[in-house]
Formats: sequence, C-alpha cells, structure tokens
Amino acid sequence: MKKGRPTLIILLAIAFIAILSFLPLSKWSGGRIKDFSLISDILKEVTGIDHTNPEQEQIDPELLKAMKEAEERNPLTASDSVLSLPIDTIIHSVKAPREGDLVILEDYTTDQVGLVQLKNALEKGGMARIAVVGDSYIEGDIFTQDLRELMQSAYGGEGVGYVSMHSDFPGFRRSVKQGGSGWKTFMANKKADAHYLDLSEQYAIPTGQAKSTYEGTKAFSHTGQWSRSRFMFIAPENSIISVKTGDLEWEERNIAASDSVQCIEIAGTTSRFELKTSSPKLIGLGVWLDGESGVSLDCMSSRGFSGITLTKISPTLCREMAAEIDYNLIILEFGINAMSSTQKDYSIYSNRMVEVINHVRKCYPRADILVMGVGDRGEKRGGVVKSMATAPAMISAQRDAARRAHCLFWDTREAMGGEDAVVEWCNAGLINKDYIHMTHKGGARLADALYKAIRHSLQ
Repeated sequence: MKKGRPTLIILLAIAFIAILSFLPLSKWSGGRIKDFSLISDILKEVTGIDHTNPEQEQIDPELLKAMKEAEERNPLTASDSVLSLPIDTIIHSVKAPREGDLVILEDYTTDQVGLVQLKNALEKGGMARIAVVGDSYIEGDIFTQDLRELMQSAYGGEGVGYVSMHSDFPGFRRSVKQGGSGWKTFMANKKADAHYLDLSEQYAIPTGQAKSTYEGTKAFSHTGQWSRSRFMFIAPENSIISVKTGDLEWEERNIAASDSVQCIEIAGTTSRFELKTSSPKLIGLGVWLDGESGVSLDCMSSRGFSGITLTKISPTLCREMAAEIDYNLIILEFGINAMSSTQKDYSIYSNRMVEVINHVRKCYPRADILVMGVGDRGEKRGGVVKSMATAPAMISAQRDAARRAHCLFWDTREAMGGEDAVVEWCNAGLINKDYIHMTHKGGARLADALYKAIRHSLQ
C-alpha cells in the first residue's frame, strides 16, 4: 500500500460520516427513518459526555392497546374532532391566548364559568383543595411543590396534602421526608382491583409488618408542619392500625370490618406522622397532611402513564373519599407518554382523553378540571436538538379534548417559550439532559407561570 493512502481513506470516511449525520433522513422518508448523528455519537464515546441525548420514552402500553382496538373497530372512520383536518391546519388553527407575556387559561367550560368551584371555595375562607394528577413530569413533587407554595403563600394553608403509602425513591422529594417498608403497591396499569382505584391510581396492601413515616421539611415555608394528619383505607376484615404524631406514644386503633372507606385522623400541629399495621387485607389509599383552611395541593404522579387509565378509577370509591377529601380543582398533566417523533394524528388519544375528563367529572362533580398541554420536548435532528416536531399536534389534541369535554386548558409549551424552548431551558438548567423532565429550578419557573394564569382567571 502506498504511503499516505490510509490517511486518505480515513479522511474520506470522516467526510462520508459527516454528510450522513446532517442529511434530513426523517423528512425524506416520511418519518420511517430517524435522523441520527454519527459524528455526535463518536464524540460522545471519545469525551464521555453527551450534551444532546433526548430520551425517547416508550408510549404507554395501555394507550397502544386502546389505539389498536380503535383501529380494528373502525379503521376508516374519521374522528369527529378538529384532528380530522390536515396536520398543518391543526397546528396553526389555535394560538394560546395571552395578556402581555402571560399565557392565560383557555375557558371551554359551558357558559364560560372558568374556575368557579375554586373561586367559590377560596371566597368562603375554608379549605380549597387542588389535585395535580400526572406522569413523571411532576414526579418527586417537581413543579407542584412550587405551585403549592405560591398558592399557600397567597391564600393560606399548610402541609403537602396527599402522600402515597410507599415510595421507591423517598429522597427525591424535597417537600416531605417519606419512609417505611412492608407495602406492596398496585397501580392502574397493572393487575389492580378497580374497586380500590381512586384519583391517585394506586393503593397498597401490607406484606407482613407495614410501616409508613412522614416528616415535614424546611425546604418551603409551609411544609414544616401541619395540623391534620389523616390516613384513608378500606378494611375488609377487622384490623389493628397504630398511629402517632411527633414524639407522642403509639395509639392502637381497633378497626371494624367494612367495605366502605374509613379514615383515621389525628388533629394537632405536628411535623411528623407515623402509622403501622400487619393486617394482611387492609387497603391503604393514602395519607393527607394539611390543615383546616387555605389551600391544600396534592401531587399524584404515575411514571409512564398517558392519562387514559383514569377511566378505571371507581366513582363509588371517589365519592366515599370525597366525604373527607373533596376537590375544587383537578389539574390533568399528561402527554409525554403518548407522543412519538413520527406520529402526527393523535385523534384516538384525544377521544380517550375526552372520556377521561368526563369520567373524572363523574367521580368529582364539584371540581373544576384543567388540562395542561404537554411541555416542550426535545429530539435530535441532524445532530442538533430541536423541539419534537409532533409536539404541536399533541397539544392540538389535548386542546381539542378540553374543548369537547368543556373544561379549561393551559398551553404549557407556549408558556415555556414555544418552539425550541426546551433547548433554552436545558441550557439554563431548567430541564434535564433528557430534554423532557424539568429540574427543581425549571419546575419553579413553570409553577410561577401557571400560578399567575390561575390568579388571572380568578379575578
């Protein structure tokens, strides 16, 4: 081999790789072939650092099943929603309303009543309850912890509200210190008994001696202590549950068998609540730590969910629980686990979300319902991270679901800055390197935007 030829071959190979890395393969192939960057992958191996690694989360299996069933039933019938229009028309048909820099709530309620239930509760001066139900976007109380703090600072309130019986990652959450063991958790997307599914979409049963501990933190002004500690459960057979607050002694409660929801409450200001039981058939629905007045805001997150499993929750159970914990506003935050980089038609998802909203309304008829559009999400195109091209179609689907179900809608992505906001947020440390999930700092930024939109709607 002549001298210099290996160098020429290497240079030609590098040039070929560079050309491939910047070709718009996805566009040319109609989405069948994804864009990729061999140059970036090579650099990542060399440096050990990947600054552009958007995570491709899998679509919720429950949604994939629903989509398959819908297509098998009626593969040729167009949706009755706006999503039957051409994709370009969908994306540009509706713009998020603004007042200055503020992205405001879109009111699709009958008679344009807005947040009437929340407003009435706040004006009465008692307890106003908000539940934020979503996916991993709010996991660890990110975003909701700051929205809670803002609402409680304005209207009063204390504590973090709902906390599950057990967490696999208790240290991730800053607003409460959660501990314990001996619980088996059942989720709506697995083999759970629908009779025991409420808005949180989960419940837990003891596996031997089960214990849960909850302690306030000083991370926020109103999370250090609370004045009402409640544990809700179903006891199909006679049970014994021990509870305590602070440094007090354990109180043993003898629980009579019942198929209905029961609640143990301990009144009095405290910064710690504990419970334990070994009753094998007890159904633990959750713990609520709050007060008598102001705002209580629950974070109910389920990783990997698209929202459609909310049609499984029991109206009977929810109504029984509402005797203790009812809601004035329910915020639905979903969409991450229903998106893909190639799918442009989300009409099936939109139709299912209409069913979800109506079912949630059946379970909690006295609550306003607000749908949050999906936040901006990144994807790698030609070696560069951009907003996921199909995000506007998903947001249109969510807005259309809110319109047809007559509830409120908030364009989260537009509030973040719109197209390519995810890149700016990531560079500013507001979104993680997966270009999907917010950091605590980003959650605070988004919470402030929604808080201002809610305050605007309450005027």
